[in-house]
Order: sequence, then C-alpha cells, then structure tokens
Amino acid sequence: MAAPGAGKTSLILRTAEALSASLRIGVIEVTPASVGLEKEPFSDAGIPLVQVNTGGRSQLDASTLNPALKQLPLASIDILFVENVGNLVCRGASQLGLQADVLIVSVPQGHDNPYKYPEIYRHIDAVILNKTDLLPWVSFDLEVFRRGVERLNPSVSILPMSCYTGADLHRWIDWLTSKRKITPSIAVARSGR
Repeated sequence: MAAPGAGKTSLILRTAEALSASLRIGVIEVTPASVGLEKEPFSDAGIPLVQVNTGGRSQLDASTLNPALKQLPLASIDILFVENVGNLVCRGASQLGLQADVLIVSVPQGHDNPYKYPEIYRHIDAVILNKTDLLPWVSFDLEVFRRGVERLNPSVSILPMSCYTGADLHRWIDWLTSKRKITPSIAVARSGR
C-alpha cells in the first residue's frame, strides 16, 4: 500500500525485472476511482494485471478482491501483488488473508509520517522507504523515521531503497523471497497510506 506517487508501480516493475529469471509476478491494482490508466507499464513488462475499482471507498474488502482473483492465471503466477492506494489512517488489509502487508513511504512524505499515521504502521510487516536518492536534497531524518516506525511496530522490517536508481533493491528482494519460502506466495505492496 502507498500514497499516490510513493512508488507502488515502480516497485512492482523493478521487482518483476529482478526476479524475471526465477519467479512470475501478477498484480491486482486497486483504485478508488479511474481504471485503465496504469495498464500500459504492466502490459509492456508482460505482467498479468486485473484492475479493481472500489467506487471511491478507500478500504479493500474480500468481496472486492475475490472476483479479481478469478480473472488472473493464478497457476502461472508465483507472487501476486495487490497494489492499493487505500488510506493511511485505517488499518491495513491484513483481514484479507494476504501473506504480507507492505507499506511504501517516500522520502518527500517526510520523516514524521509514522507519527502522523500511527495506525497503519502498527499492522504491517515491512516498510519500504523509497526515493532515498533524494536524501541529499530533502530535509529527512532517517533516524527519526526509524525510531517512529520501531516504536509503533518493533518487529517491522524497514527497507530503505530507491526504485529510480535501483539502489538497495536487493534488501526488498531478499525480504520478499524469504517470506515466499515460509508461506504461500502472496504479498501486498502498500505505500504511504
């Protein structure tokens, strides 16, 4: 999950590229309004995609997700991402039976993000801090951010990286593939709720 512009699509595309030799990616893209705008990057990358319009609701529920699953070639997908804009003030999608809840936050959103939206941080498995390539030009205190996240969720994995440059992408790939070995292969990409 992530706020618009935090890097959901970029992360999925980078992940698909990094894992293309070993794992096949699929995507359910959840959007509260328009459908159809993001198909091109996924189609160009050969990633199966189903778009789901929540009709303006920010929360995803099982009745919305279930029909999308039936439209995907699940037998030929190793990792399914549910890309969700959602909203940062509500609890995540853990009630959907997904393997992992991942929040993507970008450096421009500020190091105070966990202090502003504590509820979402309490119920996630990993935080991807994206756009770290902007750290030299943005007032962002990584330690303040880390302390805020760990205070809310001591067991969460914090994965700083840049989808733009690919810097530290390996941290995410290692985390993702380690989760896949333990349980069924479904992950959720979240960013800046």
